[in-house]
Amino acid sequence: MRTLEKALSSAKAIPQNLILHSDQGSQFTSTEFVQHYYNTLKTELIYQYRFETAAELDYAVSEFAYDWYNQVRPHTYNGYLTPSEKRAECTIKQWCYKKG
Repeated sequence: MRTLEKALSSAKAIPQNLILHSDQGSQFTSTEFVQHYYNTLKTELIYQYRFETAAELDYAVSEFAYDWYNQVRPHTYNGYLTPSEKRAECTIKQWCYKKG
């Protein structure tokens, strides 16, 4: 729910015909992207700091995912742009996902 609230609060405009797609299928848990993300999360955050409480860990993971990973950290597969920069570069008619 927090993810949805964050996405809606950061949207410039919310269309009236917005569709929420929530695929919770396990087929997405072993993709290369997810494995890479969790390796990055562990390497750049979890193994670098000690968290005293679950709340500290929750806050750190949230900041990592929403701020650092998407807004600050460049990604090689995006031509060294952040995901946010890459989305801003795309237009409605462009295909913005790496095919492969």
